[in-house]
Amino acid sequence: MTAARKFRCAVLSAVKHDYVARGVASHPRFELVVVADDPNVPAWAHERNQQFADAHRIPYMRDVTRALSDFDVDIAIVSPEAERHCGLSIRAARAGKHVVQDKPLATRREDADALVDEVERAGVRFLMWNRNFLPAVLHARDQIAAGVIGKPYAIHADFYFAKDAGPPRGTGQPGYPPINWEAHQIAAHIDGADGGLGREPMGELAVEGIYPLGYIRLLTGADVKKVFARSTAFFHQAHADNGVEDLASVTLEMDGGLLGSIAIGRIGLASHSSGGEIKLHVLGTAGGLVISEARPEVGIYYKGQPPKEARQRRVAGENDLLLADDFARAIDGTRDTVLGVRASRAIFATVTAALESCRTGDVVKVR
Repeated sequence: MTAARKFRCAVLSAVKHDYVARGVASHPRFELVVVADDPNVPAWAHERNQQFADAHRIPYMRDVTRALSDFDVDIAIVSPEAERHCGLSIRAARAGKHVVQDKPLATRREDADALVDEVERAGVRFLMWNRNFLPAVLHARDQIAAGVIGKPYAIHADFYFAKDAGPPRGTGQPGYPPINWEAHQIAAHIDGADGGLGREPMGELAVEGIYPLGYIRLLTGADVKKVFARSTAFFHQAHADNGVEDLASVTLEMDGGLLGSIAIGRIGLASHSSGGEIKLHVLGTAGGLVISEARPEVGIYYKGQPPKEARQRRVAGENDLLLADDFARAIDGTRDTVLGVRASRAIFATVTAALESCRTGDVVKVR
């Protein structure tokens, strides 16, 4: 029996979420061989890239084109600042490389459309990194597929992410300048709270909306047609100063008369002791499901426990390994990944429509 082919991977910037590259590398069929970025990125970006390369004992090249060609790579893993996602992914696809990309898909509609065109023209596979293979989500998928609750007609996702994002709202002193978004996100990297890294301020719908919308798409297979949304900056001064939301609600009108809703927010560490409240509620013609995304989990409490340490710990989760395996199987065969480029484009369009609804107060069609 012939052993499965191993894939060589270029990490195209590791300045945002290097856990994407580490997640891919957790699978035995993927090998990180080079880190690369453009020569004109800021010094702090070169520093992060070099640190990641050194940690994995691979070269760092300040030349994306040469890295893709000289190292004979099969896959590009893309995780720069959000504004650069599409550009690097398009260049990788144009070079004939399969792409794993960090979220969000894009910051502009025309970039998202260009990426879809380039991926499909090149005939390569695309995977948006996601959380769809967490145990509780897979259990919900299996229960729905088995008909346990009949035909679903409504679905709701709570996605309250308990991470801090700088000073609480209301702590800004009169007369002081507003918090600079990019500088704040760069500094936040040290504790992983830099989800919105980039020059352009981004709220939680753009940064985290892929996760609940990805769950809904996985469980229903339905496209979103219209949205109505409301948002505010409730928890964090950085969001308030930059006019982006840290709390939002979205109502979804979907294919086949299916109704959906999302409540999403970066609610701050003080709001929840163990990462946040993330649940799915699915109503069907024969029953309903309520799923906690964190399950299975164990509680850990001990004397002298640091106040910021999570009390609840997730166990038995293999999301990264399963995502990488899904990607490998898609490359090997003819099917798409669990969250391919067109599905990612649909989620981006839903988020874009929701943000427009927040601005206008109107119901907005998803385009």
